[in-house]
Amino acid sequence: MKGQEWYQADEIAEAYEEKRFSGGGRLIDRREKQAVLDAIGPVEDSRVLEIACGTGRFTVMLAERGADIVGLDISSAMLQQGRQKAQTAGVESHLDFMRGDAGRLPFPDDHFDAVIAMRFFHLADTPASYLSEMRRVSKDVVFFDTFNRFSTRSIYNWALPMGSRLYSRWEIDRLLGEADLDLVGATHDFIVPYGLYRAIPDSLASAFRTLDRAVGRAPGGDRLSSVSYWHCQV
Repeated sequence: MKGQEWYQADEIAEAYEEKRFSGGGRLIDRREKQAVLDAIGPVEDSRVLEIACGTGRFTVMLAERGADIVGLDISSAMLQQGRQKAQTAGVESHLDFMRGDAGRLPFPDDHFDAVIAMRFFHLADTPASYLSEMRRVSKDVVFFDTFNRFSTRSIYNWALPMGSRLYSRWEIDRLLGEADLDLVGATHDFIVPYGLYRAIPDSLASAFRTLDRAVGRAPGGDRLSSVSYWHCQV
């Protein structure tokens, strides 16, 4: 799959955070982390799995908050970045990173309190199988995000090197039904696409964000959102 090949390249892992979460990208990072915390609540002593954990942005954050967490990813290069981040944060003894396939999770049923996947489903070749596995190993919460088909993302999505996948609400409803997951809540955000935020300084991104949120709160504004966060329960 084109997306997996792109994702596992060493040079992508080395530049991943600097390219996506510096400058205006810091705003995206803060919003995504808050979305995860809002969905899974207090995490101290909770058992959490992050699939497609990448460089460990969320894995390390949750470990710092007392979670017993496993970060799984298919890319050895990404996992190495995560291990370095955990060591810098002083939480390497409180989490495990492991290489594995999200479609065949090496855990028993109901093993985790929560399973999350961020920035993953746009690269998923078989999303139904991944979501089914997430549901199988979670006994409570399943949380993930998607990029939306009918949004500003669709304007430039064709030009992205990783072959990004977009989803309609109908497709999400179908996937949740097939996985036997109940939708607790959905939040739709970022009218202005990620690419623009990353291209501008943090100070200017804040002004764009104010306008973005105002449009999103207007009647029907959420239909223009490029990103959706899906909070589900087993």
